[in-house]
Amino acid sequence: MCSKFSAFISLILLAFGVTQTYTKFEFTNVNCTSLDKSYVTFEYCYLKSVNRTYKYGSLKVNLHQGAITVLHLNLAIYQRLSGYKPFLYNVTVDYCKFIANSKSSPVARFIVNLFGPYSNLNHTCPYDHPIIIDKAPISHLDYQLTKVLPFPKGKYGFHSIWSVNRIPRAHVNVYGTLS
Repeated sequence: MCSKFSAFISLILLAFGVTQTYTKFEFTNVNCTSLDKSYVTFEYCYLKSVNRTYKYGSLKVNLHQGAITVLHLNLAIYQRLSGYKPFLYNVTVDYCKFIANSKSSPVARFIVNLFGPYSNLNHTCPYDHPIIIDKAPISHLDYQLTKVLPFPKGKYGFHSIWSVNRIPRAHVNVYGTLS
């Protein structure tokens, strides 16, 4: 009975030209971990909900050992299916070379564009200042994950490992739901 009803509703929606479903991304958590506190520390790392429509994430990483000239990022997307499982992408890029030529890796460009416009990592190395992602709004991620590269509904984790001189220094993991 229920399947007949849902088929009937689908037929009506098609008849009226409604063929798209709308999805929305929501932050659920963020975890920032310094693996070497003598090298990097997180001054802050949080999600904030200002109201029902304006939510954002921010972080600030303080560098303690001078300028970064070799930065590697491992960027991976996971989907929750009985635990978090790899989904679509898991890439490692030399960020210093990538920022000089972002066309070298379309996958990394997509993942970096999730936070890039709101960070101060938009110039070539060296990085001798705190790394900041300032108020990356949920609306930007929602657009990237529903319009630029539509993802199926589900729970996702965006994991990153930040390595300096090929030594992992920090993890930043962002979790969210696409419904």
